[in-house]
Amino acid sequence: MTDPKWARATERGRYYADPAGGPDLISVTNALDSLNKPALVPWGAGLVADHVIERPIEVARRARIEPSRLRKELVALPFQNAERARKLGTRVHLRAVALVLNTPYPADPEVEPYAIQLASWFRLWRVDFDRDVEALETTVLHRHYGYAGTGDLWLWLPTGRFRRRQLWLIDYKTSARKPATTVYHEQPLQLAALRHAPEWLLPDDTSEPTPRVHRTALLNLRPRSHRLIEVPSGREQFRAFLGATRTARYLHNAPTEYPTVVPPWAPGADSRKAA
Repeated sequence: MTDPKWARATERGRYYADPAGGPDLISVTNALDSLNKPALVPWGAGLVADHVIERPIEVARRARIEPSRLRKELVALPFQNAERARKLGTRVHLRAVALVLNTPYPADPEVEPYAIQLASWFRLWRVDFDRDVEALETTVLHRHYGYAGTGDLWLWLPTGRFRRRQLWLIDYKTSARKPATTVYHEQPLQLAALRHAPEWLLPDDTSEPTPRVHRTALLNLRPRSHRLIEVPSGREQFRAFLGATRTARYLHNAPTEYPTVVPPWAPGADSRKAA
């Protein structure tokens, strides 16, 4: 994911400002953050376990002489790794844009293996960028349901009957360790939200209707492999996404404190009731 022009980081996560002056729009990924993501717990635990296993003597020594500092570092480890992965994903997305547009991109040895895999995938499908790319890194809006998001790639591929071209909405997913077959349960909802948004923003910040998308997929990019995986993004997934947006908005606006209930004969009960 890149940093779209109208996206804003807030205390409640990412929101998009509406160029037309309407209410702020919750981002697709922010809405999906309200869902339970069970894979994150073993992932974080695995990072800490690997760190300890790779440095047993150092960890044992620090556990004796500075246990509080060691514990703080181990607790922070999953968050630091998640942030590094997010930044790597952003750089891979920017490299993908440069690849499609044939524009310069600064040398980045960590990113280049992913770019090689993406270029290999484009060659495999015989993609002509001028002919087949409909849009890339484009923000879509659904003002009625109050959300916005940025899609990675709208691409025509010859996947229909008799090789008829179909418009695919494709989302890049990068990882250094996860298998190329990995799909998480919220990802079809993400693509459904992007697919069903009725408008997208043009470079001059006006909007126009989005084209009809025929199919949606994840393009999993790994340093040594890639995999295009079609995922559903129909009405069922879209309804589930809208449920996530309602949950996220409730959580973002819910009070942080609630009144304590005490018996009417308890000391100070009258003052608490008045409050």
